[in-house]
Amino acid sequence: MRKRGFEIVSAFVNEGLTCPERKTKGSAGYDLSSRVDMVIKPKNIAFVPTGMKAYMEEDEVLLLYPRSSLGFKKQLMQVNSVGVIDSDYYNNPDNEGEIQLIVYNFGNEDVVIKKNERIAQGVFTKYLRVDKDHSVVKRLGGFGSTDKG
Repeated sequence: MRKRGFEIVSAFVNEGLTCPERKTKGSAGYDLSSRVDMVIKPKNIAFVPTGMKAYMEEDEVLLLYPRSSLGFKKQLMQVNSVGVIDSDYYNNPDNEGEIQLIVYNFGNEDVVIKKNERIAQGVFTKYLRVDKDHSVVKRLGGFGSTDKG
């Protein structure tokens, strides 16, 4: 029985992508990479697509953190500090659940991201619910859609 993992979004299965993996035995995060080559202009925000989607149990979340080298070497920061990938984001009708990292170039030069360059770490974790939590709204879309129900 599947509990949690990554899959390549169906539209990108023939693009030479590989599912995220931990690099060492003690690593908490699974390294996610860029699906495309791209340039991020100074003082601009960009979505870096990974071509990956994540499945997990209903009481779990995938937290996305930027790799430490992103800020130090590339002068990029993750706009939302920590990305939250909910369990019902998987296979949503808008984008099949493709994980994207939102970054801001705080430097003064263009930043080049290469296809398959590691950009983020994903950490799966359980979360707790409050008493009398009766959330029943079904996700209707992809990125930024939880307030559109």
